[in-house]
Amino acid sequence: MITLIFRIIKYAFLGFIRNFWLSSATLAVMILALIAIQGLLIFGTITKTAVTSLQDKIDISVYFKTTTTEEDILKVKQALESVGEIKTVEYVSREDALLQFKATHKEDPTISQALEELGENPLSASLNIKAKNPKEYPAIAAYLNNESLVPFIDKVSYSQNQLVIERLTKIVDTVKGGGLILTFILVAIAVLVAFSTIRLAIYSNREAIGIMRLVGASNNLIRGPYIAEGIMFGIVAGLISVLIFLPLASFVAPYIKVFIPEMDLSSYLLMNFWSHLGIQLGIGIFLGVISGLIAIRRYLKI
Repeated sequence: MITLIFRIIKYAFLGFIRNFWLSSATLAVMILALIAIQGLLIFGTITKTAVTSLQDKIDISVYFKTTTTEEDILKVKQALESVGEIKTVEYVSREDALLQFKATHKEDPTISQALEELGENPLSASLNIKAKNPKEYPAIAAYLNNESLVPFIDKVSYSQNQLVIERLTKIVDTVKGGGLILTFILVAIAVLVAFSTIRLAIYSNREAIGIMRLVGASNNLIRGPYIAEGIMFGIVAGLISVLIFLPLASFVAPYIKVFIPEMDLSSYLLMNFWSHLGIQLGIGIFLGVISGLIAIRRYLKI
């Protein structure tokens, strides 16, 4: 068995070398396909981080009338916390709102003087509501308009980031769709090129295959090198794609961090290096084996 495996690997390597230029073209296309797949995976991680970051910054602010008691506001808070679409509800009292306002405008003497002259707290207590999913905010806003809450509420406002995240979600969906189409095209091309390479190898070795049949070589020995050659394409392409992608990702990482401070792409790739390498090798081997099996089934009749 070990001897058979050794011979299969040997013949696969010889076939790889014999058709070097075509093998190189096959590797190039498979590498591009694998880089596209890895880029799509990384893009998914980046967009998920970006969306999560923005989701944490958007909310609905519910401002209460100054005549509303703290007891009534806390009852509303408790009722909102029982709503399934709501993630968190933060209570900001009138006193806390004033302190936050003063801290924000401490560099503006005009506002500070105006507050002192006013002699009272003009700000309302509020509840800041975060949804589990940004798409749930319209339903939450509708809930806040029910008759039992209207007597207490002065106004309800969305955060300005709501418009940003809606646009981001649309952009992400569009880019993901385009990325999936591009990846599918590259994978199809990679399979076709690898298939053509193995088919050519079968055609070039047709006399040798005939002799092997005459001397009683097993089917596994005849078929094995072509499957092994496909696996070889996948392994080499997987390794090279990772080696190419890592420097590219490290180069763009600082630019991504400017827009998404929570995303450290370099650290993420280093922490998940082995899993990404495993994914690339797995996909590469799968593409190579599929190409080999298709070629053998169609052109190698045993």
